[in-house]
Amino acid sequence: MEQIKISLRDSRWGRWTALCLVSFTMLCSYYLTDAMAPLQERLEIALNWGATDYGIYTGGYGWFNVFLFMLIIAGMILDKLGIRFTGILAITIMLLGAGIKYWAISGHVSRELVNIHIFNLELFSASKQALVAGLGFAVFGVGCEMFGITANKAVIRWFKGKEMALAIGLNTTTGRIGTALAMFTPVPLVRLTGNISAPVILAMFLLCVGLLAFTAFIMYDKKLDKEKGGENDSVTEDEKFRLSDIVKITKVKAFWYITILCVLFYSAVFPFIKYATNLIVQKFGISDEFAGYIPALLPLTALFLTPFFGGLYDKKGKGATIMVIGSVILLGVHLLFSIPSLNNLYIAIALVMLLGIAFSLVPSAMWPSVAKIIPEKRLGTAYSITFWVQNWGLMGVPMLIGYLLDKYCITGTMEKVIDGNVITVTQYNYTLPMLVFACFGALSIFFALLLKRENAKKGYGLQQPNINH
Repeated sequence: MEQIKISLRDSRWGRWTALCLVSFTMLCSYYLTDAMAPLQERLEIALNWGATDYGIYTGGYGWFNVFLFMLIIAGMILDKLGIRFTGILAITIMLLGAGIKYWAISGHVSRELVNIHIFNLELFSASKQALVAGLGFAVFGVGCEMFGITANKAVIRWFKGKEMALAIGLNTTTGRIGTALAMFTPVPLVRLTGNISAPVILAMFLLCVGLLAFTAFIMYDKKLDKEKGGENDSVTEDEKFRLSDIVKITKVKAFWYITILCVLFYSAVFPFIKYATNLIVQKFGISDEFAGYIPALLPLTALFLTPFFGGLYDKKGKGATIMVIGSVILLGVHLLFSIPSLNNLYIAIALVMLLGIAFSLVPSAMWPSVAKIIPEKRLGTAYSITFWVQNWGLMGVPMLIGYLLDKYCITGTMEKVIDGNVITVTQYNYTLPMLVFACFGALSIFFALLLKRENAKKGYGLQQPNINH
C-alpha cells in the first residue's frame, strides 16, 4: 500500500492526471464566460440593445457573488465540505445559469425598457431581456467562481511541495483555451445557425462534458484517500471552517495587497476582452469575425507563457517581481491602445500579445503566492475573499464602460453589411475606456510594489522557489 501511495501523488503520472481532469473542466466552464463578447455589435442589432444594455448584461456575472456574498459562502462550503462536493455543486449552478441566459437571449423575454430605481432615484433604463440575461449570467458566475477556487485548492492538494506554480499556471492556461474558443467560434456559429443564442447552447453542452470530467476526477481523487497516510478530502475537526478564520485572514496585510492587485489587474483584462472585438472592429474597420481572432491572441499567448512563468517561479522564485513586471506591461498596453493615431492593425496584434504576456506573468505568480501567505486549512476561504473582491471589478467595470460609451463616446452612426444585410450601427471612440483601463494598470503597479515590500518585511517567501529540494 505504501508503494501505491508513492506512485499516485508523489509520481508525476499521478498528480498530472488529476490536473488534466480538473483543468479540462475549467476549459468547459470558461467558454460561456466570454462566448458573447465577439457578438456585442450583433446583440445590439438583433436584440435592440445599447452599450448600456450590453454592459449591464456582461456585468451581471458578479451580481450575486458581490451583493449576496456568494463567493464567501462558496469558500466556507469548500473548506467545510471539501473539493469534490463543491465542484459538483459549482457545475450544477453553472448549468442553471446558462439555461436562464439562453432563455433570455433566445427571445422568450420581452425587450421592453425597465427603469431601475433606488430610493426613488432613477439610476438607468435597460432592456428587460438584458436584465434577465444578466440574471442568468449572475447565477452562472456563482458557479464559475466557486469552481475556480475549488480547482485552485484541488491543484494545491495534489502539488504542494512539487511543481505548484507550474500546475496552477497550467490549470489557468487551460481555462484560457476556453476563452480563446469563445473568441474564435461564436460569429461563425451564429452565421451557420442564424441563431444569436447558439454559443450558449454549445456552452451548455461543454458544461455537461466538464461534469463528466470532474466526476472522473472525483473517482481518481478518492483513491488518494484510500492510501495509507493519505490526506483526506473530507475536513478534519481541526480544519473545519470557523468565523474566526475570516478575521485571521483579513488581519494579514500582504493578503490585502495581493487581493487588491487581483481586482485591479483583472478589471483591466477581462472587461477589456468583453469590449475588445467591438473596439477593433470600429478602430480598424474590419469584420467582427476576423476582429474576434485578435483578442483570441491574448489567451493563446497566455496558453504558452503562463506555464513557462509558473515553472520559472517554481525553480527560481521572484514571484513579487513577476507581478510588478506584469503590471507595468499592462499599463503600457492600455496607454498605447488609447492613442487614436495608433490605428495600424499590426500594432493592435502586437499590443494584444503583449497584454497576453502580462496576463501570463501576474496570475502565474499571484495564485501560488496566496498559498504562501495563508495556511492551507484557510485557503478556500482566502481564495473566496479574493475572488469576491475581484468580482466587484468584473461586475462594475463592464457596466462603467458601457455607460461611458453611451454617454461620452458615441461619434455617430454608419451603415455596414452584416451577413448580407445593410445595418446601421453606432460608432464609438474607445479612448476614454482605454484610459480607465490604464488607470487600473497604474494602481496595479503600486500595490505590487507594496506587496514586494511587505514580503521583504515579513518573509513570506514570495521571492523564493516553490519546489522543495
